[in-house]
Amino acid sequence: MITTLVLHLGGYGLKGLYSLEEYYARNLGGYYEALTVGPSHNYYEGRASAGITKWVEYFCEGMADSFESVKQRTMAAAGRGEKDRSAMLRRLDPRPRKALELFRKSDTITSHQVGLLFGISNRAARNLLLAWVEVKFLVVVDPAKKSRKYGLGSEFSPIVR
Repeated sequence: MITTLVLHLGGYGLKGLYSLEEYYARNLGGYYEALTVGPSHNYYEGRASAGITKWVEYFCEGMADSFESVKQRTMAAAGRGEKDRSAMLRRLDPRPRKALELFRKSDTITSHQVGLLFGISNRAARNLLLAWVEVKFLVVVDPAKKSRKYGLGSEFSPIVR
């Protein structure tokens, strides 16, 4: 995780598209082998002058593996004819982006679900949903008073699919 933090601080975060931890978990033996500095019984002996070549090689293999995975997922998405919708996502504020997660499980959402997601009251959730309907992020699917349901607006529905 330290390496991921260092990369992120250096501007190489790639917004969570890759995970070195997945590579480390799949190749745990190699991880520990790359961290070893020699056969000495004394933990500190030789540590100051130890070579880090094995670790750098392991780390670079992990980066290559992770980026290859990103490439494969991108190619698969392109092969399915999926369009790049990142510009549309960037237009959304953080709350609507987070609300998109609810649409991964269902085509409709309720104010209760939104309230639970954001830790707000049902009344505040209803007000938020009404504001999203006004900007056409959402549409009212079921107008019933007690069980009103909302779906994604036509412009945003391809994002989740």
